[in-house]
Amino acid sequence: MNDKIYRVNMTDRTFQVEEVPTEWAGLGGRALTSTIIGAEVDPECHPLGPNNKLVFAPGLLSGTPASNSGRNSCGTKSPLTGGIKESNVGGTSAQIFAKLGIKALIIEGMPAEDEPFYHLHITKEKVEFIPVPHLQGKDNFEILDIMSESYGKKAAVMSIGRPGEMRMLVANISVKDPKGKLRSHGRGAMGAVMGSKKIKVITVDPEKHKDVHIADPMKLKKANRTFTEALKSDPISGEALPRYGTDVLVNIMNEAGAFPTRNFRSGQCEFAEVLSGERMYETIVERNGDTTHGCHAGCVMQCSQTYNDKEGKEVTSGFEYETIWSFGAHTGIQNLDLIARLDHLMDDLGVDSIETGIAMGVAVDAGLLVYGDGQRALELIRDEMANGTPLGRIIGAGAAEIGRLYGLVRVPVVKNQGITAYEPRAVKGQGVSFATNTMGGDHTTGYAVANNIMHIGGHIDPHTKEGQVELSRQLQIITAAIDSTGMCLFIAFPLSENPDTLSSLIEMISAKLGVELDYSNFEELGIKTLKVEREFNKKAGLTNAHDRLPEFMKYEPLPPHNVVWDFTGEELDALWDFIDNPEKR
Repeated sequence: MNDKIYRVNMTDRTFQVEEVPTEWAGLGGRALTSTIIGAEVDPECHPLGPNNKLVFAPGLLSGTPASNSGRNSCGTKSPLTGGIKESNVGGTSAQIFAKLGIKALIIEGMPAEDEPFYHLHITKEKVEFIPVPHLQGKDNFEILDIMSESYGKKAAVMSIGRPGEMRMLVANISVKDPKGKLRSHGRGAMGAVMGSKKIKVITVDPEKHKDVHIADPMKLKKANRTFTEALKSDPISGEALPRYGTDVLVNIMNEAGAFPTRNFRSGQCEFAEVLSGERMYETIVERNGDTTHGCHAGCVMQCSQTYNDKEGKEVTSGFEYETIWSFGAHTGIQNLDLIARLDHLMDDLGVDSIETGIAMGVAVDAGLLVYGDGQRALELIRDEMANGTPLGRIIGAGAAEIGRLYGLVRVPVVKNQGITAYEPRAVKGQGVSFATNTMGGDHTTGYAVANNIMHIGGHIDPHTKEGQVELSRQLQIITAAIDSTGMCLFIAFPLSENPDTLSSLIEMISAKLGVELDYSNFEELGIKTLKVEREFNKKAGLTNAHDRLPEFMKYEPLPPHNVVWDFTGEELDALWDFIDNPEKR
């Protein structure tokens, strides 16, 4: 079965099926979305205008039997950062796209302002454009129920809530997972772009698919056995994440003095134990919740969970470290049950719980709520943001905009996107990644915490500058490659420690494509992806001056270690020598 490109034009509601260009054949996931955005989108276009595009692409191994390969990438020009953006998610969409032979779905153009929102229903043969004025103003869980009733529980569903309709910069695209819960194409305002194109929901019919073509199935099967064993035997991916989820990081980061507290005023939080993965695990067990499940089929890490209230009723699913941090230590809420209610609300509305939580912590400094007032945080999201009031739209514009409108200096953003739950002054390798990566304050693009704090893949003292730029560069290259495979980023833990993980991953890609690849090919995939993204950002007007952390981190020592951010601009710029100045490689 030959893969195809499905191209949708929202201006005139037409679609066409195209052959995959030769130069795209060996790409998937982030490599493909960024390549298409780089080739087809004017970097100077308005991200919410007709010339931006929204691209979905499953990874190279999505839809195959390869463990943990169920990630789907979404790419666009971000309305939040003004640069290129890729966001990948679990759920069911990647594997259904891959099995239908959809190499990429490209959505372009936009309807007239007086047009209603549309539902796109994608089948093997066509794309249907269904006006859905009756769905406008509805949020994700209701949309999910309606789509499941109409198209069956196996159909992939991707939708936006009211903030996406209103094109708020915290808006996600929400994606159904195998348990009928929601995952998110988060960060960067992907939902605002979908809303600008007047798409309320996308469904993908799985019925008429064939198995994904694999050039050498036995080779892939053999490599996957080795790969799966490496994932299961690793202490992080095989033990800590399945038991405690990503929230296992609370105590780790707090102990290291790198857990940002009270809008980055301290690296330790006095009530961290209340927020910890250990406490959450005990609570879930006590309330008969689900301590472990996967966000997509084929996951062997199973790092998600279902969190119940005191009566044993489900509150939220996939309760993540960054969300618990942003509303906990960052905003001061000491009640895990209330943070879980906030998480459920944000899933329903389809907003980025990281950016919204960071914005809420900045809103404390703006005087919009007091530290620890969870009820007020709930009201600001439920009553103000969800209904698009003037105050709600300010919060829905993200942390940078709140800081600008209220004249604040302490605004923890890079390229207008909030810095996440790792204090860059205390984890300097992570700080380099926050500053220099192509997508803003994003922790996933170069996760130096693994090395600096967890001693995975070696160790560089987190408080020193030496070696951090080189570490971040290599992590950003490898991460871009992993994001292109359809693999969960958490494979990076065993990948850094066990050589069998990387070799078997490359073997599986080779088996899928019918070519012989080695590490140099894998690394080159990451380099080419970063080169496309870097060039797009330059043309969009982002310069080296945007690759910087907030100034207050330079002159405010961070307790308890009293460290400051002390990298020069020249030191940070050197990270990109492999692209900007290849003669310095």
